[in-house]
Amino acid sequence: MPKITHLLFDCDNTLVLSEELAFEACAELANQVLERQNIPDRYTGKQLLSDFVGQNFRGMMVSLQSKFGFTISSEELEGYVKQEENQVIATLERKAEPCVGVTPVLEKLYASKKYGLAVVSSSALRRVQASINKVDQAKYFPPDHIFSAATSLPIPTTKPDPAIYHHTLNVIGKQAQECVAIEDSKSGATSAVRAGIPVIGYVGSYDGEEKQAEMAKTLNELGVQEIMTHWSEFEDSLSKIENS
Repeated sequence: MPKITHLLFDCDNTLVLSEELAFEACAELANQVLERQNIPDRYTGKQLLSDFVGQNFRGMMVSLQSKFGFTISSEELEGYVKQEENQVIATLERKAEPCVGVTPVLEKLYASKKYGLAVVSSSALRRVQASINKVDQAKYFPPDHIFSAATSLPIPTTKPDPAIYHHTLNVIGKQAQECVAIEDSKSGATSAVRAGIPVIGYVGSYDGEEKQAEMAKTLNELGVQEIMTHWSEFEDSLSKIENS
């Protein structure tokens, strides 16, 4: 296996505990869309999180249209996407916290200068920047190595589409096997696996041992090579991939 030179971190619920905050903030907007389409179903933030974890709001809206059989124009979609982005960012700037144990790991990696570090997210770039700024993690990542499937690509998309990982590899000038991705969700892990990148799955942000075990099984079945429940396990997980 080629030498690992770069580590590619998902943001939401991998670096920053942001998914629940974000989905609570956008549930109201999603319900407004459903109401305007005369669809009686409504979502709570937790229900949205369960159904669409790892997707950005654009991807969620595409899924809702497919699920409930309605269509909105591209202009309407862009308006909703911007409104959701602003609402979520305002919430994250007030309430976001780092995932437990990740900051010391980032500090050690940054100080070692052994690996290049990047963020690869489905979320809008402004949202990612707001999240990592709030928890004081932006200093670990070069500004031009923060990538967003919603913002960085010519055509916006969302994970599990591997396009954002292909784009990241192209920008940093690395092959897939020279990198390791760290992902917490099915869609995120699928995106990295489809791009040919070895993956460490992080399940520590899920509530309870049962849910963590369930997600670990799901991620393993997708081709994720190592699973960690706490960031204290990262060094060992990375070493296993490097020595495989």
